[in-house]
Amino acid sequence: MLGRMLLMASTALALTVSAALADPVTIRIVSKDLLSTNPDDVKLIEKYEEALKAQGTDLDIQLVDLPSSGYADKLSAMLLSGDIPDLIYFQGGDAKMAEQGILEDWNNWLPKTTYLKDALFPHNVERLKNYPYLLYVYPPRIPQPVIRQDWLEKTGVAAPQTVEDYVTLFKAIKDGDLDGNGQADTYGVTTADNTNELDAIFNQAFGVTGTWMKNDGGEWIAARVSNAEKDKIAFYASLREQGLYDPEYITTKWDVKEDKFYSGRAGVIFGSSAEVIDIYGGKMKQAHPEENPGLVLLAPPKGPGGQGLLALDVSKESRGLAIATTSQHKDEVVKFLDFVASPEGQAIERMGFEGEQYTKDGDTIKPTDKLATWYARFLVAANWQPPVQWMSPAAQESLKVIASNFKPDNAFVWPAEYAADIDATENVYRSWVYKFISGEAGMDQWDAYVAEWNNAGGQRMTDYARTVLNAQ
Repeated sequence: MLGRMLLMASTALALTVSAALADPVTIRIVSKDLLSTNPDDVKLIEKYEEALKAQGTDLDIQLVDLPSSGYADKLSAMLLSGDIPDLIYFQGGDAKMAEQGILEDWNNWLPKTTYLKDALFPHNVERLKNYPYLLYVYPPRIPQPVIRQDWLEKTGVAAPQTVEDYVTLFKAIKDGDLDGNGQADTYGVTTADNTNELDAIFNQAFGVTGTWMKNDGGEWIAARVSNAEKDKIAFYASLREQGLYDPEYITTKWDVKEDKFYSGRAGVIFGSSAEVIDIYGGKMKQAHPEENPGLVLLAPPKGPGGQGLLALDVSKESRGLAIATTSQHKDEVVKFLDFVASPEGQAIERMGFEGEQYTKDGDTIKPTDKLATWYARFLVAANWQPPVQWMSPAAQESLKVIASNFKPDNAFVWPAEYAADIDATENVYRSWVYKFISGEAGMDQWDAYVAEWNNAGGQRMTDYARTVLNAQ
């Protein structure tokens, strides 16, 4: 009996020693702007590894570097080559991978988590019902406009409440020489790539209430060929004609957009999230330390069609994290994200590093200026309560505006056979919007645009959409 007990004890000891000496489990992560060349990213991953190891999960988290420019295309090429990391951030191209069975169903994994399942926002829950392959636990990304507080005060006009008020503000920015260079060379507003950011606050104002709307005959039509859309684009064109909207928006990328804001070439830009708004605020103060300007959030305006932020698409996540079905370490990937969603993990994810983004004296936590430019890499838990508020008033207000303006869209996930139609109609729309705004085409050519949109696949899409929407 004693011999058996000794054998059992020695076996248990051997297993313990073996586990202690075992190599950590390697999980590979690919994500846009999460790079092994970024010291903060590397330090953050090391912090997670240390915390998880203390809880008994020994991970070696490896970052797969992909350039930000052309990320979606480069990611697709990498995956199609057979190089498939365990955790993948998609910003497009995920549907093709889901169709090939490469992506795990999150609904099979979330119930197994302790923290992650409770960290979701309402729109996350709705999107997972429709498309369970991507998880993007952040407040909805709806662009909202900001302006330097000192510039708003210099204009002498109140924060805009109506569409007409926005025009007044943009004119005051253009004519006010707020940057003091002696020239009227500042645009009221600029955007990046297209008019999506303007749409975020002007859609509802002009009556563009969703992706699909009913015409006068009660039939479903695409909002992009509606009379409300026509009125909105005519408004954009009038802004450009008056020199209030940056005509270079079509070639302006996000970094150029930011630079125009910091350098005084544009008075108003849009931030896609509270964190981005604070990044803008932090960089603006760095660019103008002597003035130390804060930012003010501007409200969505009242217009002839209504007021509010654009309707939020809940058909699927347009970006987010996916677990590869080929991964040999799915449990470890889920454990990692579950830790990030935990109170301890969120303190790291959201606040950065003690001594850098914040200082701690006993129980008193004090943010530093560096926290303004810190951002979450993986997720922002809806139920986490920070120990100290570090967001600027503008960023905090942006979250309140999103919460009070939540309106689900009636968009839906398209079958794969409509992919070519979607791309073709999008190209037609973007091309004509630019022609209308630039003045290359007049609004009297609207019917020509609608005809081209329909011929490019829009009519086929509309016929299918009616079957879906009428069945709801």
